[in-house]
Amino acid sequence: MAFQLLQKLRNKHFLSLAGNGIMSVLGMLNMIILYRALPVASIGMWVFFLSILLLVDTFRSGFLTTAFIKFYAGASDGRKAEVVGSAWFIGGSITSILLLINIPAFLFSSYFENPSLILFLEWFGVIYVASLPYFIASCVVQAEQRFDQLLCIRFLSQGVFILFVIIMAVTKTANLQNIIYAYLGGAAMTSLFTIVMGWARLGDFKNRSWECIREIFHFGKYSVGTTLSSNLFGTSNTMIINFMLGPEALAVFNLGQRLMEIIEIPLRSFAATGMPELSAAFNEGNREKVINTMKRYTGLITVALLPACVGAVLLADVAIGIIGGSKYVNSEAANIMRLFMTFALLYPLDRFFALTLDVIHQPKINFIKVLLMLVGSVSASFLGIYLTGNVYGVAVAGIVPTLIGVSIGYWGLNRFHPFSVFSVFSTGYAEAISLVRTFWLKFAVK
Repeated sequence: MAFQLLQKLRNKHFLSLAGNGIMSVLGMLNMIILYRALPVASIGMWVFFLSILLLVDTFRSGFLTTAFIKFYAGASDGRKAEVVGSAWFIGGSITSILLLINIPAFLFSSYFENPSLILFLEWFGVIYVASLPYFIASCVVQAEQRFDQLLCIRFLSQGVFILFVIIMAVTKTANLQNIIYAYLGGAAMTSLFTIVMGWARLGDFKNRSWECIREIFHFGKYSVGTTLSSNLFGTSNTMIINFMLGPEALAVFNLGQRLMEIIEIPLRSFAATGMPELSAAFNEGNREKVINTMKRYTGLITVALLPACVGAVLLADVAIGIIGGSKYVNSEAANIMRLFMTFALLYPLDRFFALTLDVIHQPKINFIKVLLMLVGSVSASFLGIYLTGNVYGVAVAGIVPTLIGVSIGYWGLNRFHPFSVFSVFSTGYAEAISLVRTFWLKFAVK
């Protein structure tokens, strides 16, 4: 019995879901500590720093992650070594360029007035260098479907950072500069660990080839555009709030939308398991099965999220008090959370419409859709701040890109095979009732 349980826990789907869940829990724990240890303005500066850091890193991750997995998975040992070496060359080149940009940016940082921007200009280059080995290692273990090792890498990077933050909180030495040191230390120690364990495959650098470098580069130059545009949504709001309303408002806004992880964890996990099923139906040439599969996943997740969204709306003040502490209880954070959790019921539609468009070989529609969503998001956020003068304007504006994404996704899929949006929800309701009955019968028999 114990052996069977262990085998189930080692299942790659469970490890993938567990990885997403554990990292979200660690991220939430880290946020709880930081929001209590730092002043409101410092939290806003940290949120801005981290958002821009992750956005710029998209040039590296967007170029390499998908391309690496595509060329590595299922290849011969010699080809795998060639792909790893070529990925090291491209990743190292991108990191070197960012480091070179960092030098003049650091020298002229005193000419900038915004403290959040100055902080980023001082540190981004060295952090990208420190994180490169564990980024390459993450690509390798993901391509090998070693989700246990991927979980280990993610847990170590986040865990070391949290450990340093806890020590600073206990010793009353927490400040923004020390938090940066802790983040850099976590990245460097994780990279060193992956090199020692052999997961980073640094020795394969000698196996690089210009032909493979060109293959990865030409594939990555298309994927990086979509990835960058997608990541600009959250970052654009971060920049708009930071420069127009200040870091204090950014800290409140970020806290209000933090519990969106409740939505993202099942969406990411179901997308990972749903894509092979959608692809199989498309490869069979069965258009109706493709749409029915999409409706089943989308509708079921929407129905399942409904109680969570209702609960979050009702208990928003309690959640904000637990995560942010007493100084945020009477802020706008709770109402921002309520707004985002209400919009969240449309997220499964947007996510699975986009996923299905990729499956039916319509990535161009997705790319155009993402660009239009970005334009809509930025325009609506500026208008929202102009009309309200506070972060509520940005929160309400969040519905605009979601509606654009759902509308364009529905148009693209309806051309492929006609269906109604209402049928998505009815299918999900029927699927949920069927699952409840199945589990009830199993429980009754026992």
